[in-house]
Amino acid sequence: MRTSVLMASDMDQAVLESGAFSFTSGDRELIVSGAMQRIETPAAGGEDPGSALQKALAQAFERARQAGQENPVIVGAVPFDPREASCLYLPEQSQWRTRDMTREVAGGNLPELLEQQDIPGELAFKRSVEQAIVNFRHSDVRKAVLSTQRELVFADTVDVDTIARNLRAQNPNGYHFRVPMADGGTLLGVSPELLVRKEGASFVSNPLAGSVKRMADPEADQRNAEWLAASEKDHYEHAFVTSDIAARVGEQCLQLNVPARPSLISTPALWHLSTRIEGTLIDPGVSALQLACRMHPTPAVCGYPTELARRLIRFVEHHERGLFTGMVGWCDAAGNGEWVVTIRCGTIKGKRVRLFAGAGIVEASQPEIEWAEVQTKLRTMLRACGVSQ
Repeated sequence: MRTSVLMASDMDQAVLESGAFSFTSGDRELIVSGAMQRIETPAAGGEDPGSALQKALAQAFERARQAGQENPVIVGAVPFDPREASCLYLPEQSQWRTRDMTREVAGGNLPELLEQQDIPGELAFKRSVEQAIVNFRHSDVRKAVLSTQRELVFADTVDVDTIARNLRAQNPNGYHFRVPMADGGTLLGVSPELLVRKEGASFVSNPLAGSVKRMADPEADQRNAEWLAASEKDHYEHAFVTSDIAARVGEQCLQLNVPARPSLISTPALWHLSTRIEGTLIDPGVSALQLACRMHPTPAVCGYPTELARRLIRFVEHHERGLFTGMVGWCDAAGNGEWVVTIRCGTIKGKRVRLFAGAGIVEASQPEIEWAEVQTKLRTMLRACGVSQ
């Protein structure tokens, strides 16, 4: 397993000095400047204190302390496949500031959109759903999350700040994130899904699985919410997520509270089934990133059982997810932190924007409905890019 800790001179220093990483949680925003180190060590096995990732982090934190930081912070993202290179940074400075969510202002217009395409296209995606359903009948896989991408090509270089402001104005809630990538691009999005928040010995996880489109008409919107609350298929899908998280973290806990049934939460685009899981750790020294590595990837973004679902995804998906359906957030040297699931997001580089969406597939899934779901999930980022479906 590769261990990589790169000093700031090895990367585009100007990108990080511009404060290009940010992360919001409620009315707080974490912003950083400068970059002492970039950490590419894969996160596979990162829950283990003796793992390559934890050793790299320990070295980075020690260098930061020697440079005068009292409680250094690691920020960034981990890919869907934790065996791939991480996209983590230890900045020279970090601070939390209060944000006024009522005063988020749209960023303005983007260059002319020249073309857009789905990867894969509609027919290919539906075929993948059918393949997955057939596989369920002949294997132990019970759920697989399949993804799609929408590539946008603009007439001129796309301003990341403009999309970020549009996204915040249209979606003031949720966990907004912005991460500089090793290839010079930017990961940008607003996730509704908390993988883990840890403070001291206490932690919270709020998985989402099962969704339906929001409607402009209030009565139709309420009918959709009620349909989701009663949907046997969506409750079946959701239960895989909550039971898997409970199994992965239960042995680490003095107590663990998992509600018997999910509740409903909403974003501007979707209703979701949501379960708030709370626990108290036996060892308060376990860090937020260690907990996140133990949980990732959950059945909400991969499937169930995890490794079999991952193999099925590799078989039916013919594109790379990269950071999509990974995790993004922060963790300080004391072990406190927040990591959210990297969804409702896109990557921006030059004139190209690539957006991502996924849908949980179970045996009762219907290809047409799953295609409609991923198109609805793309809407959040498409609107921020000024593109109507």
